[in-house]
Amino acid sequence: MLTVAPPDAVDLRSNATFEALMWALSRPGDVRTLPEAGFESIAETLVDLECCAYADTPAMRERIVASGAQLADQIGSADHVFLSALDDAELAKINCGSAVYPDDGATLIAAVAHTGQRLRLSGPGIKHTTEIALAVSPGFWAMREMLCLYPEGFDIFFVDGDQVIGIPRSTKVEVL
Repeated sequence: MLTVAPPDAVDLRSNATFEALMWALSRPGDVRTLPEAGFESIAETLVDLECCAYADTPAMRERIVASGAQLADQIGSADHVFLSALDDAELAKINCGSAVYPDDGATLIAAVAHTGQRLRLSGPGIKHTTEIALAVSPGFWAMREMLCLYPEGFDIFFVDGDQVIGIPRSTKVEVL
């Protein structure tokens, strides 16, 4: 008889993180709570041996290497992009997939305060519209609109402490 060990603390944290991320993308604009602040639990949950990830901080680069994933030296070659600050020039290089393989588009995980510029979201997972505030420049949204010709594009997780907001590539964002 095969016995299964009960989940340990790492399993429980990864499961809780995955659930928060899944619901964040399923219900764009809703704030979800991560089991801990920062990128650590997100990297632990999303990054694995089959991924290539980019990070702009030494600590996250070390975390990616420790996971066994390939460390990307450029944003454009990464499946997951971890940024402590948004740089529109660098983000213009993010992988948006292709018409044949839109699922090759990257996932952007960015540290962004959930205050500031008001935005109106619409699209799948949103009944009518919803409004949120993020400390992101209007230029970022213009660049995203130019790059994301649905179904191509990239999914985004905006992390503020232990709070996360997801915006999938299918969501239309209007700067208010």
